[in-house]
Amino acid sequence: MATEIEQRGVAEKVVKIKRCAAVVKGGRRFSFAAMVVVGNGNGRVGWGYGKANEVPPSVEKAVKDGTRSMVDIQLDGSTIPHQVIGRFGSAHVVLVPASPGTGVIAGAAVRAVCESVGIHDILTKSFGSNNPIPLVKATIAALQELRSSNEVERLRGVNLS
Repeated sequence: MATEIEQRGVAEKVVKIKRCAAVVKGGRRFSFAAMVVVGNGNGRVGWGYGKANEVPPSVEKAVKDGTRSMVDIQLDGSTIPHQVIGRFGSAHVVLVPASPGTGVIAGAAVRAVCESVGIHDILTKSFGSNNPIPLVKATIAALQELRSSNEVERLRGVNLS
């Protein structure tokens, strides 16, 4: 379900589109909510949520929200520096670094985040909720916890080699 459109150096992937109905006097009035993952493919990623009466404006609002909330992620080549666990609500995501050529082994929501940030080799497992919205948030929370070995040495004041 993920669509990708290149604009201004960022790729957007639509993760989920939800339709909501409000019952009014003349029947049902529908509105749409879109969850989008935005990334530059080189260590920056963000998620956005937009609501509107039609699908295209809701996606545009979500992309605008996602570009505002982009964060920097520490990568190690085409994978991540170490194993990490992300949590959001009842969604738990485990991200494990993989050797080159493995590919992105992930479900749709986690895959959208990994590909948007520029990860090409990673193993993932999700536990708890399978709702894509908390899965995306848990994945980004996990990626924000990543630290390179140089950064850990600097923060601890020791030599890890």
